Amino acid sequence: MIPVLLPSLALITGIVGLLLGADKFVAGAAAAARNFGISAMVIGLTVVSIGTSAPEIIVSFNAALDGAGELAVGNAIGSNLANIGLVLGITALIAPLPVSRHLLREESPVLLVITALAGLCLYDGALNRVESVLLALLVIPLLVMVVKYKREHSDDNSSESDSSEIPELSSKAAALWFLGGLILLLVSARITVWGAREIAVIWGISDLVIGLTVVAIGTSLPELAASVVSALRGHHDIAVGNVFGSNLFNLMLVMTTAGAIAPIELSAEVFLRDYLSMALMTVMLVLFVAVALRRGSNGERPALISRPLGAVLLAGYIGYYGVLWITLSTG
Repeated sequence: MIPVLLPSLALITGIVGLLLGADKFVAGAAAAARNFGISAMVIGLTVVSIGTSAPEIIVSFNAALDGAGELAVGNAIGSNLANIGLVLGITALIAPLPVSRHLLREESPVLLVITALAGLCLYDGALNRVESVLLALLVIPLLVMVVKYKREHSDDNSSESDSSEIPELSSKAAALWFLGGLILLLVSARITVWGAREIAVIWGISDLVIGLTVVAIGTSLPELAASVVSALRGHHDIAVGNVFGSNLFNLMLVMTTAGAIAPIELSAEVFLRDYLSMALMTVMLVLFVAVALRRGSNGERPALISRPLGAVLLAGYIGYYGVLWITLSTG
């Protein structure tokens, strides 16, 4: 047990550092953007949305540099599984989750298409530079369309709400927060990747499995904590939308960062076990949103992802771990 102690401490310290660094990084970037006259809505949809995926992106970057591309792919897929099964599942069990019609009309088709494209990238057992860059570049038109749509359908209340979440910082303070957060992210990512790889070696498992489990859950804990606290306080109306956005960026930026740096050879299980499980959970989420909207369409009750549906999501996540355990045991 002693040899695994230092890598475990490094992994925990690295993940905590990633979360703190991301918080400062996003706050500094958002404050600086506002100081340059960019609207709160645009900042929220771009800087904040991408910035909250910064821990996963930086870990992916460092993993690729260290020749651990499978860890990065595992982190992206594992984070998506955790967001749907763990974060939404547990949150819905605490309090049913409200859903908006635009999730089914706009976000769901985009998430399904990007999930399918990610599957095409992984189907042949490799993730190369060209497909990684092409998938990552789709972020640009996606953000442009989202910003354009939100501008056309925005209201004053949402603008005030967005603005209140951006800290008031001078340009100098914003720059210090941004640079300090970035440095902490980079250092913490190195520590996280080192700890994760050492644990993988000691336990005799692959970088992929560490990325799918320990690293993915660790980087998803803030979303879980925030969603649970919001549910307990009755402010959980954006939880489902946040998961849609986070899962999109995990596939388009986290996974592709590693592939763009260095081509990754993947085992067959990545597609057959991990990707297909993530795709199934994604389809389940979209179906549950549709069910919630259908039930609420008569106006007699709100559109909610109910506790039973949350239990199914959590059970699906636990079931995936069962499949993972069986394949590791028999492999």
